[in-house]
Amino acid sequence: MKTLSENAASAYRRVDLDARIEASAASDLTRICLEEAVTALSQALFALERAPGDVPREALTRAHGIAVWLARSVAADNPLREALLQFYGGIASTLARNLRRSRLSEIATARDDLNDLLAAAKAA
Repeated sequence: MKTLSENAASAYRRVDLDARIEASAASDLTRICLEEAVTALSQALFALERAPGDVPREALTRAHGIAVWLARSVAADNPLREALLQFYGGIASTLARNLRRSRLSEIATARDDLNDLLAAAKAA
């Protein structure tokens, strides 16, 4: 059972994310989603370090949903479309697999890969 403070923190995160999305330009949505996915995977890693036998479903589900959304939203005319579809699809597959049995190394690799893409997006 979740404590009241965990439920409140989750609600505040959702409200903050909704506000950021509403206030952002369309070009910022990918960056915001990457930030959210990296944060979710960091939370999953923290949870796994505390309880290695438990699957951090909420954080992994959130990151998986973001990866799927990112894959579906790659523009048809994007010159990197195929590479991005493969990248996001690979991340989504990894996270789906980890929803059944979590592996710290796979989640860390997915987080680091998304973080690298986020750094490139911020630099552009």
